[in-house]
Amino acid sequence: MKPGIHPNYRYVVFQDTSSGDTILTRSTIETEETTTWTDGNEYPLAKVEISAFTHPFFTGQMKIVDTAGRVERFEKRYGKRRKAAAKADEVAAAEETATEAVAEETVVEEAVVEAVEDAPEAPEAASDETVDEPADAESE
Repeated sequence: MKPGIHPNYRYVVFQDTSSGDTILTRSTIETEETTTWTDGNEYPLAKVEISAFTHPFFTGQMKIVDTAGRVERFEKRYGKRRKAAAKADEVAAAEETATEAVAEETVVEEAVVEAVEDAPEAPEAASDETVDEPADAESE
């Protein structure tokens, strides 16, 4: 190997900050902290938020880890869009329902008009107008 171009590959202790579990493995990660392992030796310490000890894939349990308000920041940034999209879908569904109702009314009105046009002509009804007879005709 060419000297001076490769990172320092060494033993490092990784600690899961959510569960406190630790594992000793080899890595090239640069760390500032150190810890004493169970064998009595001191190793560099790298803290991680999620590891195989707490990841839902390995544990089979769903656990939301909110680091530094990331979920709230995401909701604040993108939650408005999701709420607006849901409201738009709701309005579109209401408009579609109203359009269907108007279409049904139009079909019913057209059917009534056709039924009236196809019906045989009925004799004309007597007129509501009455002829005013002179008042003396009654008295005679």
